[in-house]
Amino acid sequence: MDVFKFSQKGDQGETSLLTGERVSKAGLRPETYGTLDEASSALGLARALTRNERIVEMIVAVQEDLLALGAQLSCDRSRAAGRSIGEERTQRLERWIESLQQEVPLPRRFILPGVNAPGAAIDLARTIVRRAERRAVGLKEAGELDCPEVHAYLNRLADFLFTLARYAEQRG
Repeated sequence: MDVFKFSQKGDQGETSLLTGERVSKAGLRPETYGTLDEASSALGLARALTRNERIVEMIVAVQEDLLALGAQLSCDRSRAAGRSIGEERTQRLERWIESLQQEVPLPRRFILPGVNAPGAAIDLARTIVRRAERRAVGLKEAGELDCPEVHAYLNRLADFLFTLARYAEQRG
């Protein structure tokens, strides 16, 4: 039986990008795609907690997007251009927001997350996505990310997750 063996190459505080380049684990790029991984894990928790198939389908699609985006961010700037998250995924989020808002109007007040477990997990993912968005802006400001689609996607994703959490609170 084959057993996966970890390389232990990261024991000194470095990690490899998809290009093979070694960078600090504390660098902006690993921090950003690591934050996306956190968001995906929180969405996995939400997916495990809900019985609503529509929510499950949307979450799986977003988790796939986050994998693609993480791959894009784990390349250097010159190679990331060909891996763009794409405008169509952002537009899909916008369509989902509109559809969900027709079914569940958004409150006109601040909300306290925690009405139910699926909604709370989605709200957790939303806050993690907002952190990833801030990290992506840091990459942009450092000249390491020149991809407006990434910023648009992350911003819209957080908006979508806010809306999805409200939907999950009522139908989750």
